[in-house]
Amino acid sequence: MPTSLSTIVAPLDSRILNDSAIGPELFAQLLSAQRELGLMHGDRPTCPFLRPHILSRAQYAAIETAAEIIAGAFEKLVARALAHPPLLGNFGLTPAQVQMARIDPGYSNLCVTSRLDAYLTDSGFQFLEYNAESPAGVSDQMQLEKLLLELPHMSDFLNLNQHWTPSPHVRLLESLLAAYREWGGQEPNPQIAIVDWEGVSTATEFGVLKQYFESMGYPTIIVSPHALEYDGERLQARRFRIDIVYKRVIIHEFLEKFDETHPLSRAYRDHNVCMANSFRSKVAHKKAGFAILSDPQYADLFTDLEITNLRQHIPWTRIVRAGATSFDDGERELGEILRTERERLVLKPNDDYGGHGVVMGWECSSDEWEQAIVQAFNRDYVVQERVPVKKVAIPRVADHGVRSDEMFVDFNPFLFQNRMEGALIRLSSSSLCNVSSGGAQTALLVLEGQQLRTTNSSCVS
Repeated sequence: MPTSLSTIVAPLDSRILNDSAIGPELFAQLLSAQRELGLMHGDRPTCPFLRPHILSRAQYAAIETAAEIIAGAFEKLVARALAHPPLLGNFGLTPAQVQMARIDPGYSNLCVTSRLDAYLTDSGFQFLEYNAESPAGVSDQMQLEKLLLELPHMSDFLNLNQHWTPSPHVRLLESLLAAYREWGGQEPNPQIAIVDWEGVSTATEFGVLKQYFESMGYPTIIVSPHALEYDGERLQARRFRIDIVYKRVIIHEFLEKFDETHPLSRAYRDHNVCMANSFRSKVAHKKAGFAILSDPQYADLFTDLEITNLRQHIPWTRIVRAGATSFDDGERELGEILRTERERLVLKPNDDYGGHGVVMGWECSSDEWEQAIVQAFNRDYVVQERVPVKKVAIPRVADHGVRSDEMFVDFNPFLFQNRMEGALIRLSSSSLCNVSSGGAQTALLVLEGQQLRTTNSSCVS
């Protein structure tokens, strides 16, 4: 008789919650360990949980299949848009972004590394956004395993259950090197620059990745765009030759400060540095891409399999602009939809991150929503239908001991050259799960076995 996932996980949670030895001393050790492991967002530790997020291999495989199909659909969409200016105009790119997007990066994949952000629901899962240009958290699984898998009761649980854990940090390096070889790179041990602004909240992650890259034989530097130099042949920083730029700086922030004369822009244009992700990834990163993928008028761009996955796993999304659009089973003016369907809708800036500017209709008053609508029509926004997010209970550190809170799950699969490997797991008591907005994270643990079943297609713990 197949065993349910909840039947396996519930006893583990019970043991953790009822263990009187789990207390202040362990909590202090966990805090110290997170500082050492780089599991920090600025000065805040990111993991208060006492076990990984657990799901079955069947559920992981379902998300994997859908994520890879949708990443492939984005590849086709961006290729078509670059060849058809009217379609490209729907993405809301600036002239500078268009100019840089048209430069051939020298390798075939649109994204070397990317991340789809998804919510788990009672009936499955839906993807809400595509971080196509600079996904954070790739090294966190590796570090969270060091933190969580040795905690009380986890060792016994792992010994009793066949399991698997992903290695996104390994796939990241493999993909950077594969892109470099396809680009034409000949260095046996290419040198890598992790490029972002000084003082960003994700800086500890860069240190973890630098240590891993160098342990595998690839010299690495963490550097600000301000420190880059280009002599017409070689991109450098502090006399360090750069063969691969692992670009973590956000493109629109870079292009607000610099133009095509910046050393990175020139070296990239001259095909003298391999950069991942490329400037072209900004097209897919725009949330307007989801509006195109979910709009039936663009169905001819995709195969039947892609359309099936898009309809099942992407919520209704539209660019905020005057005019009629399809909604439910008919066609209505978008402004009228916004004003009558507040409880079902969320407004998002077309190109921002960390939850900035997001307005959830069901969490604000009618007046606040009306102000948000006016702002959305005057700026670059999309509107998306609310996804009914699944909550799960997971033991966590609390002010006065251990407790189990029901939390929203933000399941964000990493893709490397369009192949999924693991996920960033964010949990929050509010609908906005971003770590930068106060959410927390844990590791991912996949249980194997033919006899493991879920109570429905999305049961996770």
